Amino acid sequence: MATSTAPLTKPAAATVFPILFAISIVHLLNDSMQSTVSALFPILRDSLDLSYKQIGLIAFAMNMTASLLQPAVGYAADLKPRPYILPIGVCFTLVGIVSLALAPHYSVILLAVIAIGVGSAVFHPESSRVAYLAAGGKRGLAQSIFQVGGNIGSALGPIMTAVIFVRVGQHGVIWFAFVAAAAIIIQTYVARWYRDQNVPGRKKAKSGAQPLRLTGLSSRQVMWAVVVLVFLVISKHVYMSSISSYYSFYLIDYYGVSVKHAQWFLFAFLAASAAGTFLGGPLADRFGRRNIIWFSILGTAPFSILLPYANLTWTGVLCVLAGFILSSAFSIIVVYAQELMPGKVGLISGLFFGLAFGIGGLGSAVLGWIADATTIAFIMKLCAYLPLLGILAILLPKDKQLYA
Repeated sequence: MATSTAPLTKPAAATVFPILFAISIVHLLNDSMQSTVSALFPILRDSLDLSYKQIGLIAFAMNMTASLLQPAVGYAADLKPRPYILPIGVCFTLVGIVSLALAPHYSVILLAVIAIGVGSAVFHPESSRVAYLAAGGKRGLAQSIFQVGGNIGSALGPIMTAVIFVRVGQHGVIWFAFVAAAAIIIQTYVARWYRDQNVPGRKKAKSGAQPLRLTGLSSRQVMWAVVVLVFLVISKHVYMSSISSYYSFYLIDYYGVSVKHAQWFLFAFLAASAAGTFLGGPLADRFGRRNIIWFSILGTAPFSILLPYANLTWTGVLCVLAGFILSSAFSIIVVYAQELMPGKVGLISGLFFGLAFGIGGLGSAVLGWIADATTIAFIMKLCAYLPLLGILAILLPKDKQLYA
C-alpha cells in the first residue's frame, strides 16, 4: 500500500493575494534582470563583433542551464519543501548581473549568463508552488498573476536597450544589483509565509503501490496529454524566441529603423504578451483550460503568418496581436499539467518552466545558426507557421474528465 494518498500540496482555503502579488513582483524583478541579457544583444553585436550564432549561444547557455536544473529543483522540493532557497536563488542572479556588467570577454559573458540561469532555475519551480498554495480556488488567476510579473519584466528589456544601454553600454547592467537586493528581501518575506504553511514532503510509495491519481483519466491518457502539452510549449516558445531574439534585427536590417526604434516595437510585443498572460488565467477559470489553450496557440497563426509580408506599421500591429493571443496559453498549460498529475506540483512546474527555458535557448541557438546561413527574413517566415501546431490541443482531454 502507498504510504499516503492525500494531496501533497494543499492550496489555501482562500486566495492569498498579498503573497501572489509578492511573488509576481519578484518574478518581474527576476525577469527584468534576465532580460538584460537579450537587451544587450544589439550592443554586444557591435562592441564585440559577434555573429548571430554567438548571440544565440549566449541565450542557449542561460536558458539551457535553467532548463536542466528546474525539474531537478522541483522534484527535490516535492520530496522536501525548501522555502529558504527562494532568496538564495536570487543571490545567484545577483552574481550573474554583476559579472555581466563587468565582463571583458565573450567567455566571461557566458559564465555570467549561466549564473543567471541557475538563479532562474531555483526561482521558478518553488515560486510556482507558492502560487499554487496561495491560489485558493482560483488556480488559473493565481498562476496568471505570478506569470504576468515575469512577462512585464521581460518587456522591460527593450526599454532598457533604448533608454540605458544605447547610451551607457554594457556597464549599465550594474545598476540591476539594487533590483536583485530588493528581490532578495521580498523572497525572504515569501519564504517565511511558505514555511508557516507546513507543507509535507511527498513520500515515496512502497513497491506495488498505486500512484496518486485524482483525475478520471488512465495513466496512458495522462501521458499522452502531457506529450501534447509539451509540443504546444515547443511551438509557443520557439516562436517567442524568434521574436525576442531576432525581431529587432529584422526591423533594423529590412526596414532601416534605428536600434532604439526597433526596441520600442519589441517592447510593444512583450507588453501585449504580458496582457495576454494576465487575461489567460481568468478566462480559463471561466471557459475551461482546454478551450483557452486551443484558442491561444492556434489563434495566433493568422497573425504570425501574415507578419513577414506586411509593411512596417502592420508588422508592428500583427506582432502585438500575435503576442497577446499566444501568451495567454502558458499559465494555463502549467495549471492543466498540475491538475493532470496532482502531488507533483514542483516537478511539473520545474518541467514546464525548464522546458520553456530550454526550448527558448535551443531555439535561439538554432535560429542564429540558420540566420547566419540564410537571412533574418527567412527566420521570420519559417517560424510563422509554428502556431499551427495548436491544432494538437484537440487531443487534450476535456476539463470535466480531470475530475470524473
